[in-house]
Amino acid sequence: MASINTYLNFNGNTEEAFNFYKSVFGGEFAVVQRFKDSPGCEGMAVGDQEKIMHIALPIGGNVLMGTDVTDPMPASTFGTGISISVDAATEEEAHQLFSGLSAGGTVTLELQKMFWGALFGMATDKFGIQWMVNHDYGQK
Repeated sequence: MASINTYLNFNGNTEEAFNFYKSVFGGEFAVVQRFKDSPGCEGMAVGDQEKIMHIALPIGGNVLMGTDVTDPMPASTFGTGISISVDAATEEEAHQLFSGLSAGGTVTLELQKMFWGALFGMATDKFGIQWMVNHDYGQK
């Protein structure tokens, strides 16, 4: 079966954002590739060559990926059109993830027990990414 992974674009702070996500979720980066290490990028501005071309952080059975946008790519504009949903295995993990992701950001909905039988909360992290943290009490 096909899998779906999330790919995030940042305006020059991908490395900072992904180090933050690594501190919340744990694990190790599967790949960190800078523009300077990629064929065809030799003519880029020196500052852009140090930026992240591709980074991947495995989380559970999925991979969170990202890049820095550079010229001639259009700047990334964050909006309300996307949220990343994380299903925590335990209530404790849900609290830990929610606390980590909301640190320095904005809590939209406090993590709380919901009518559909789950612990659920929403927050926008300090990088403008919207997260939904869920723990289904019926989950085994």
